[in-house]
Amino acid sequence: MLNEIRNRGTQDILIACMDGLSGVPDAVRAVFPETRIQKGIVHRARNSPKFVSYKDLKAVCADLKGIYPAPSEAAGRAALEAFGETWQATYPLIYKSWDSNWSELCEFFKYPEEIRRVIHTTNAIESLNYPLRKATRNRSALASGEAIYKIMYVALRNAAKKWTMPIKDWGLFSTSLRCFLASGFRSVEYTCHALHHVLQIYSHSV
Repeated sequence: MLNEIRNRGTQDILIACMDGLSGVPDAVRAVFPETRIQKGIVHRARNSPKFVSYKDLKAVCADLKGIYPAPSEAAGRAALEAFGETWQATYPLIYKSWDSNWSELCEFFKYPEEIRRVIHTTNAIESLNYPLRKATRNRSALASGEAIYKIMYVALRNAAKKWTMPIKDWGLFSTSLRCFLASGFRSVEYTCHALHHVLQIYSHSV
């Protein structure tokens, strides 16, 4: 898929936002070496308390909320360590899941608040995938390989009719991204294209 994206003319991807499917970050970097990886914070936060005892749930969630809204990576890391000191003995897998993926969870801390809100979750691509899964879920057999493309085309066309709301604060986001790029994050030649290269990859195939 990534090679096909490159063959169609994409020269660079600024940020790839994805869930935790093993091997995807390496696959992205193999084709687009300069891509920054951001694993979805929202899903990590939602899944972390999944096996927490009800009596600890509020306290665990409150301590988790100290990590991802932190003003900087250093503050977020400090909050993670504090979480580990409190809960690692009781729920070691929660701390481990954050710690082992930290280098790809903390990417969004490098950006201003306006940009963080757009790249810290895969919700946008999941909203797109939902009508595709719905259209194909109950079809156990298809007449040909071409039939699936026709079904997905119709599903996308119907879904597009509901895409009437712009990204929240898009003007502020685009201005911040342009300024951030121009300050040296990436070559300025990509600036005019970068707004279209916030690639979000959902971990489950349609």
